[in-house]
Amino acid sequence: MAKDPLAEAGFYFDDLNKLRVLEPDVSQKTSELKEECKEFVDKIGQFQKIVGGLIELVDELAKEAETEKMKAIGARNLLKSVAKQREAQQQQLQALIAEKKMQLERYRIEYEALSKVESEQNEFIDQFILQK
Repeated sequence: MAKDPLAEAGFYFDDLNKLRVLEPDVSQKTSELKEECKEFVDKIGQFQKIVGGLIELVDELAKEAETEKMKAIGARNLLKSVAKQREAQQQQLQALIAEKKMQLERYRIEYEALSKVESEQNEFIDQFILQK
């Protein structure tokens, strides 16, 4: 069988009988590669969209976590502040109790002194009445 003189020169006919420079199987493989590349680029685009959505979601979660962290820190600081206020109030109340105890002791001593004066005066009155 004789080789086609056009094929020897590097010219080929395709399915539509158009003259081509590439061999039909090379042309077909090129078209397949082109389609595969297009599919790959489409898949990469979809992947980028998915990754972009994931990154946005992670960023939102990070912001929410940071917000919750700040709330927790604020609550902890508030709790410490309340504890310090209670401690200060307890010290004030203890100081007030000590002051009231001292006042009670002064009143007790004054009462004893006045009771002694009263008994002396009653004794004086009784003696005065008896002398009359």
